[in-house]
Amino acid sequence: MAKQLEIKRWNIEIESKIRKIWEKEWQKLYGFNVNTKKKIFVIDTPPPYPAPVWHIGAAISYSMQDIVARAFRMLGYEVYYPIGLDRNGIPVEWYVEKYEGINMWEHPREEFVKKCSTVLDKYCDKMVEIMKTLLISANFKEIYYTDSDEYRALTQATFIDAWKKSLIYEDYVPVNFCPKCKTTIADNEVLHETKKGKLYYINFPLKENGIITIATTRPELLGACGLVIFNPEDERYKHLEGKKAIVPIYNIEVPIMARNEAKPEFGTGVMMICSYGDLTDVRIFRELGMKGNVIINQEGKMEDEILKGLSVSEAREKIVELLKEKGYYAKEEEVESSVPVHDKCRTPIEIIHSKEYFLKQLEFRDKIKEIDSQINWHPEHHRIKLLNWINSITTDWPISRKRYYGTEIPLWKCKTCNYIYLPEPGKYYRPWKENPPIEKCPKCGSNEWIGEERILDTWFDSSISILFITKFLRDNEFFEKTFNGVKLRPQGYDIIRTWLYYSLLRVYQITGKRAFEHVMINGMGLDEKGRKMSKSLGNIIDPEEILRKHGADALRLWVSLECTIGSDYRISEAKIEGTKKFLTKLINIARFVSMFEEKQADELKPSDKWIISELEKLKKEVVKAYENIDIHVAAQKLYSFTWDVFASHYIELVKERAKAGDASASYTLHYVLKEILKLWAPIIPALTDFLFREIYNQSVHTFVYELKDFDESLIEKGKKLMEFNSFVWNKKRSMGKSLKEEISVEIPEELEEFKEDLIACHKIKL
Repeated sequence: MAKQLEIKRWNIEIESKIRKIWEKEWQKLYGFNVNTKKKIFVIDTPPPYPAPVWHIGAAISYSMQDIVARAFRMLGYEVYYPIGLDRNGIPVEWYVEKYEGINMWEHPREEFVKKCSTVLDKYCDKMVEIMKTLLISANFKEIYYTDSDEYRALTQATFIDAWKKSLIYEDYVPVNFCPKCKTTIADNEVLHETKKGKLYYINFPLKENGIITIATTRPELLGACGLVIFNPEDERYKHLEGKKAIVPIYNIEVPIMARNEAKPEFGTGVMMICSYGDLTDVRIFRELGMKGNVIINQEGKMEDEILKGLSVSEAREKIVELLKEKGYYAKEEEVESSVPVHDKCRTPIEIIHSKEYFLKQLEFRDKIKEIDSQINWHPEHHRIKLLNWINSITTDWPISRKRYYGTEIPLWKCKTCNYIYLPEPGKYYRPWKENPPIEKCPKCGSNEWIGEERILDTWFDSSISILFITKFLRDNEFFEKTFNGVKLRPQGYDIIRTWLYYSLLRVYQITGKRAFEHVMINGMGLDEKGRKMSKSLGNIIDPEEILRKHGADALRLWVSLECTIGSDYRISEAKIEGTKKFLTKLINIARFVSMFEEKQADELKPSDKWIISELEKLKKEVVKAYENIDIHVAAQKLYSFTWDVFASHYIELVKERAKAGDASASYTLHYVLKEILKLWAPIIPALTDFLFREIYNQSVHTFVYELKDFDESLIEKGKKLMEFNSFVWNKKRSMGKSLKEEISVEIPEELEEFKEDLIACHKIKL
């Protein structure tokens, strides 16, 4: 039995009230039953990194994910929606160093690690509360942390598995190195930024007499020069093929060779190739079998005899002074160039020789592309980013990092014979502070061990999130049922080449299976001018402030109406506030419908049959949009129907008939209201549930969508009906009449069956 609604306007207190009810009914509404007979839908939710202020773009992306979760529950799936927090990696180490005044390298490791954990704890509760305020329906009763013993034990177990499969090896090779973070980084952690700098023109003497001028942005690498190249098509230098140049200051003889890597338009068209100058230099050295000269060490300092101990920038200044002093310096000019930088700190990287652990990936490129072809991308056009990355891979993945806050590499080496001991999986190991679970070396009998001090790349942890949440190696039955369900990875396009790629690679290496059936890519949140948000621009929007002022339903409605999945979007507080007009409109619609007793009707009248056909067509379109993870289309269609069709036309048509107690009108009004509340429920979860509970004493979130047939001919008639309504209303306005006044107008013959409602609606005099 329906009851009349008393509330008249949208009020943010509705959300607080409904959240308290959800807390009591959580298991019934959002709990996950692994033994369900429904199809299982798993969301590998990105675990956010705890921070003092959460970016509003991140908050919006979680709203999108929750809309998908709620929609799939109502599509009939058993939705597994865990939530976690990513606490590994460099950001917290930076925070402790900057705000706690602690130098990581000069502080006891165990104390530093504890300090990092304590700092993270400060922000976790706050971040979880923001998620709850966003009306996220994830499992907050079992939040996981990527720095927990359980998570790190699983990460180490996958390392041990890969080692036993010969997928991990140790090698001493050129790697990307961040001088600020003092650690190796992978290729996909390298960004290229345009920076202003100088191009130095240096005169290289030729062994056979004469000079050749070479332009370079890295004169400090002269000591590592092993080759000079020019483009084979460059007529200016063809006569130099096979000759030798002498490296200034260092007096090293190096060959001159024609190679396609040289760009005639850059500088003088002649390039010096230095060991570890950049990835192209490294590749050329490798192809030609040349031995590199290590001149930058793992502290980011110069190693050669002339520049020893200097930083790269200091070395550049000194070598330029020496070149000028010795007469080798020609000139310099200001240039903008593409500089490889570390994606975390934006520090220009160096390439150094280092002994690191690597995970094989080159031999899996074709397999990962095959797996990708079986994944549904939302939207499709972002797929190319993954394929471009896979095609660009030229080396295996360096997975060891010289940092502290992360999952330790679970290895010990015998101090006597260098035997590597690999423990059994299932426990969290910290080799830097504990002995191995074995007394003597199986090879030489020694009982002295050196524990591995390095940690794993944070993506090595994050890439197994889908395995952790499905309880891989911890609950076989749970894993089989959830991992074999329909799995969705929602994430930003900026981490396609890291989190997504590594997840596909690692899950295949570990299980031999595809990690996901669906990938949902969200865009970036920009300010109203289309700029990224930053402290320097002063354009950061605090999601807590938005939620406090306007509420989650308003934000979620704006997200659905304005933001297309996969595209960047401009955030406008004014537009977010503007959505509250629709929320109030929905309340007014519900309040009007609740005025009438919900009745059963033996036979529906023409206007009622029409709106139900419109509704059933809408349901089909919205359900399809939800199935396709197209929130924007669902919201646009719902908005148009709710305001422009149901409220503006149908309610006006049947208002008088409903007031007179007509059963057909009453039944239809309630039926349509209930169905549109169900359709809006994933997007506007608090208000729709509040209205449904107030009027029908049930939660809207317990329903599953049911599609019914509809009469297409009635929809065509409905178009004519709405056109006539608009015609009459416009005619009254042009005549200076109020809409409640009588008017003489002829009802078209094709609308004869709607005559009764049209006369009552428009006060038509025949």
